[in-house]
Amino acid sequence: MSLVWQIAAVLLIAAATVTMYRLLAGPNTLDRLVAVDTLVAVTMCALAAWAAYSLDSTVLYGIVALSLISFLGSVSVTRFRVPDTAVDPQEPGRGR
Repeated sequence: MSLVWQIAAVLLIAAATVTMYRLLAGPNTLDRLVAVDTLVAVTMCALAAWAAYSLDSTVLYGIVALSLISFLGSVSVTRFRVPDTAVDPQEPGRGR
């Protein structure tokens, strides 16, 4: 059974690594927002895997709190986001 936990850990680390690449190399803010949401989801999966491995259910409260804060943060950022290609009034040919 230990092999299953090691495989889960390797896959979670790989997912976090790929997500961090997208977070750092994202061409616009929405790509970065999706990467942050994905990184929070990977973190929640890692906490859930730890809870299953250690048979400790106190971590579940943290998972619920993290999911609620992540949801509120994502909604706030998408609500008040400024477009990446805002129109500059000084240059009429540039922008969207």
